[in-house]
Amino acid sequence: QVQLVESGGGLVQAGGSLRLSCAASGSFLSLRSMGWYRQAPGKQRDLVATISSSGITNYSDSVKGRFTISRDNAKKTVYLQMNSLKPEDTAVYYCKVLGLDGWGQGTQVTVSS
Repeated sequence: QVQLVESGGGLVQAGGSLRLSCAASGSFLSLRSMGWYRQAPGKQRDLVATISSSGITNYSDSVKGRFTISRDNAKKTVYLQMNSLKPEDTAVYYCKVLGLDGWGQGTQVTVSS
């Protein structure tokens, strides 16, 4: 059973930055890929970024060049550094262990124009 706790969201002006954290509990997490998703009101939950166990990263086109995903396996924590934020980045952000069921409670990110 994996438990995920996201934090770091908040209200920020366009052009600002936020750093999200996801603390995970469970076994062998260092061997698994992790991902950040987001869900805006009335929209589906979309994949934003992934990081493999070896640190290979991938990003959606909408955040490429602005967001950076990273992980600290010793702390069982995944991060999402978000720069140059836009109003369209407003959403609830969730992390996930890819291939396993279960979501955290998410953290709200609101970007004002």
